[in-house]
This record gives sequence, C-alpha cells and structure tokens, in this order.
Amino acid sequence: MAREGKHITMTNGERIITIPRANPVDAFTMAGIVKDAGLSIDEFKKLL
Repeated sequence: MAREGKHITMTNGERIITIPRANPVDAFTMAGIVKDAGLSIDEFKKLL
C-alpha cells in the first residue's frame, strides 16, 4: 500500500490505483478502478 486517507492508493510498481474508502463503492467508480488496474470485468470477477 502506497498511501492511506479517504482513499487507498496501491501500486505494484507498474500501475497505481486509487480506491475510495466509501462503502459501498458505486458501480461506475468500481469499473474505473478495474480498468485502471488493467483488468477486464471478467478477470476481476474471477479474483473475487
């Protein structure tokens, strides 16, 4: 984890994603996070 606050910033050294601490995260925001992570929706679902 790179940073914390109202959002969590994570990196794997190549990509950086920012995730809000809101619960629940709305579908449009989640879709953006999945896209920023370089995953397809199907790839993301397999990780759940």
